[in-house]
Amino acid sequence: MDDLKIGVIGAGGRGKLAGYAHKPGKGSRIVACCDVSDRWLDDARKSYGDDIALTHDYRELLDMALDAVFVTTPDFLHEEYATAALEAGKAVYLEKPMAITIAGCDRILEAARRTGSRLYLGHNMRHMPFVIKMKELIDSGAIGEVKTAWCRHFVGNGPDFYFKDWHAERRYSTSLLLQKAAHDIDVLHWLCGSFSRRVTAMGDLMVLGKIESRRPDTGLPQPLDRESLDWKRWPPAAHEGMNPVIDVEDVSLMLMQLDNGVLASYQQCHFTPDYWRNYTVIGSEGRIENDGNGEQGTTIKLWNQRHGWCPEGDVAYPVDEAAGGHGGADPNIVAEFVRFAKEGGATQTSPVAARNSVAAGCLAAQSLRNGSVPLDVPRLDDALIAYFDRQV
Repeated sequence: MDDLKIGVIGAGGRGKLAGYAHKPGKGSRIVACCDVSDRWLDDARKSYGDDIALTHDYRELLDMALDAVFVTTPDFLHEEYATAALEAGKAVYLEKPMAITIAGCDRILEAARRTGSRLYLGHNMRHMPFVIKMKELIDSGAIGEVKTAWCRHFVGNGPDFYFKDWHAERRYSTSLLLQKAAHDIDVLHWLCGSFSRRVTAMGDLMVLGKIESRRPDTGLPQPLDRESLDWKRWPPAAHEGMNPVIDVEDVSLMLMQLDNGVLASYQQCHFTPDYWRNYTVIGSEGRIENDGNGEQGTTIKLWNQRHGWCPEGDVAYPVDEAAGGHGGADPNIVAEFVRFAKEGGATQTSPVAARNSVAAGCLAAQSLRNGSVPLDVPRLDDALIAYFDRQV
């Protein structure tokens, strides 16, 4: 069988994920990369060989004889590049969030339907072993019928990763409630078996906006070299070189009412000293939560008996860390995409679910900036839902 020929739009940063698909002679290989940075193109040549095609223009890449494309650019470019790749007839791996607006998501989905090109969304947390274990326990009835759930997200690297580059500006990210929470909203929807019907939120820029040390304002999206970061810098006020514009919140609190009646919440803070996320799901006969974030080994704890404080849980399920980025999720999600690009079929991630996580996040950002007014999430067109249901 010939190798699937794959291109990468956005070779730096998250684009390195595509390296898991570079298996010459074993079914897939990276043959072309596009990036605005010569540095990342030079790295691509070192990773994939001197015969790789390199370009600064994504349109030039899409004109090549490729079977599939990774779109791993900054969020505000997802809609343009993914739509163009679908129009060019390529199978597309699109990094989360799908887009930074609801309308942008719907245009991507419509392009996939119109062209028949395969669209795959990079919600890699659905491939994290600890999330999969929680889903298995819930689906097995271990906690009865799901009634409520929440996620606490401690973004300890927030000052470095999200307030020193384009993420800090609404025009490029909409909000960090969307950018960071897109994963978590999707996981909450998946664990609870339904999508958000109504959302409300509160938030503020409480700490990181007060840092006076800023990078020069070029009027363009600011890139960031994450490899040069100082992980020991503390407290948050000691940071330097922040993005010249900071108009997103560093604390966000979101409430969701799901279509099936489940009530869920999400909390995000970007100036905590630790980095991890905790999910709690409570059903009619018990509750589960994760102790650990997946990459350092995690234990899923189940409480299904009545008693007082019991930190170890009634049953504990250790989840070993798997090899590869994000606790083993990255190689698994890339393998699923390669299979999907070749053969189609059911996948763990979902374009419809990805759209609904963006819709909930966008409207929550709108709510928190407008007096926490509750907002109803617009339902995706039934014809699009039916199309993607048939595709699997």
